[in-house]
Amino acid sequence: MMRSVSLSTPYTPPEGFPNMFQAAAWLISQFYNLTSDYVSAIALVAVVIMMLIFPLTLKSTKSMLEMQRVQPEMKRLQNQYRNDRQKLNEEMMKLYQEHKVNPLASCLPMVAQMPIFLIMFRVLRHLTLLGSDGTFNPGYISKTSKLYMSLDKSKEMLSVGLDLSLTPIKAIQASPGKGVVYALLVIVLMGLYFVQQRMIASRTVSPTMSASQQKIMQYLPVFFGLFQLFFPVALVVYYISQTIVRIAQQQYITRRFYRGEHSLGQQAQAASAKAREIAKQDGSGGGGIFGQMKQDLAKAKEQPKNVSKPSPTVSKRVTPPKGGATPAKGKPTPPNRPKPSGQSRHPKPPRG
Repeated sequence: MMRSVSLSTPYTPPEGFPNMFQAAAWLISQFYNLTSDYVSAIALVAVVIMMLIFPLTLKSTKSMLEMQRVQPEMKRLQNQYRNDRQKLNEEMMKLYQEHKVNPLASCLPMVAQMPIFLIMFRVLRHLTLLGSDGTFNPGYISKTSKLYMSLDKSKEMLSVGLDLSLTPIKAIQASPGKGVVYALLVIVLMGLYFVQQRMIASRTVSPTMSASQQKIMQYLPVFFGLFQLFFPVALVVYYISQTIVRIAQQQYITRRFYRGEHSLGQQAQAASAKAREIAKQDGSGGGGIFGQMKQDLAKAKEQPKNVSKPSPTVSKRVTPPKGGATPAKGKPTPPNRPKPSGQSRHPKPPRG
């Protein structure tokens, strides 16, 4: 049976989950013991988490490049077996085994980061939970820790002149002048997301991604940044720190995989360009699911418009027309005799 959870009271997760939430809170608490500063503690946690995930990022990047390198062969198989889905899947599996590539390996960082994102989101929110008396009642951390004692019975989470418990939108509403600083943090976050997105897009162009999908990916940081207006600034600080580390990691990935003409990255880019040319010649033009929808629509339009009309149905009516004489049962209908010209149907009686 599920129970409702209020954000104003500490939440006790199911068995097995408290260790993950408490571990993240404990890590923040340890860095706070070293720095005595909330921003520094949160930023250091972001750095540690990104460094732990980085080996998975390297592995997924290499797998993604290997997948791009076999894209021309994949497009050839798709064209050859476009009408036989089962045979296509069999040939694709043979191709993966031959080149030792795993199509799911590129998803590892995303799979790993999703629970971490949820854990950090929950922990940072619970550090500044308001109790019944209107002051903080931090969750997930030991009541004897320095971090707990600094937040307990407080109403602000002050660091570098900012209240990290406030959301940017509330800060702007309370004081437009001071709220500008909070809004600038969100703008900085969106700018960092743009830099990261441009770094990835400049070296990786998917042959199955349409122009509209590329536009969506470019403006996705804007939408994500706007959502941060409604979350505590502590989360914005965490995302800024995380994105700075990710940009540095992407720079390292560029040097490692894309340096030199015969590097794996350069081979993947050449293969990706070749796959796009094959898609154009085939008329599909890529586009993923949207491209497939366009192909289906084009096929429907190519069908002949002049469909032969069905022949008119011959009436099988056996009932005599309305007003006509009904023949007696078992007797043939007498033929219609022509009426003599000039003779009345009912002759007049002779005059006396």
